[in-house]
Amino acid sequence: MAQTNTIGVVGSGQMGSGIAQLAAVHGFHVWLLDSDPDALTGATKTISDSIRRLVSKGHLSQAVGTDALGRLRCTSNLEDLCSADFIIEAIVESEDVKKKLFSELDKIVKVSAILASNTSSISITRIASATSRPRQVIGMHFMNPPPIMKLVEIVRGADTSDETFNATKALAERFGKTVVCSQDYSGFIINRILMPMINEAFFTLYTGVATKEDIDTGMKLGTNHPMGPLELADFIGLDVCLSIMKVLHAGLGDSKYAPCPLLVQYVDAGRLGRKRGIGVYNYQKLPEAIKPLPRL
Repeated sequence: MAQTNTIGVVGSGQMGSGIAQLAAVHGFHVWLLDSDPDALTGATKTISDSIRRLVSKGHLSQAVGTDALGRLRCTSNLEDLCSADFIIEAIVESEDVKKKLFSELDKIVKVSAILASNTSSISITRIASATSRPRQVIGMHFMNPPPIMKLVEIVRGADTSDETFNATKALAERFGKTVVCSQDYSGFIINRILMPMINEAFFTLYTGVATKEDIDTGMKLGTNHPMGPLELADFIGLDVCLSIMKVLHAGLGDSKYAPCPLLVQYVDAGRLGRKRGIGVYNYQKLPEAIKPLPRL
């Protein structure tokens, strides 16, 4: 398989922009693609600000930061990815949307290119089925935020080749990451364990066992977690948490993975967490147009 020099990242949200920054800082030419030009403008500012902070703290030299920004190009044209050696998809957590994208990429990118998904829960085998190159499709799940978190979870689909796996693992290690490997089961390793914990925290709040503050403080100080589960859910996005719980419930067929009704209600109410300014917690002191949800 050809050496990786150019990386394409599809999706310029929090994960996509973080992955693009990581790749550029580590010497790769990067195409960051998003269908929304305004999103690309915002992502470019986010990446520039992040690199500036890293330089100011001494984590990066000014030269490395400047060079990284020079290697980053933005586009809304999928065909610009035709020269990429390795594509990392970081779009919405929807199987249908991902399969459509992978089918389109399959027709555009070079024959040798690897197609990786940053999905946190969706079957790599099913995503790969939308392409003519299932041996070159793999899961490459970064933790949030990608420039800081040390872990990458690699997931092999049913047909992923050893060559694809080895190339992906080598790329993650070049990014300075530690790799864990998962079989292609719903939720993989991290979210198979993490999301039921978050869901149980919602049940603990829903049934009136404790306040949100006591639940989070208890888990931070009692189990040495850096964030409480409800605070973490707000950071991830409650809609993302709900989507993953639905994948787990459907894929594993066990009632213990059923999403907590309170989590569903928060998402239905638009209380999605930090990105909306309000979730379990109110981050911008927004007017409570959405009234606090009742407990049982």
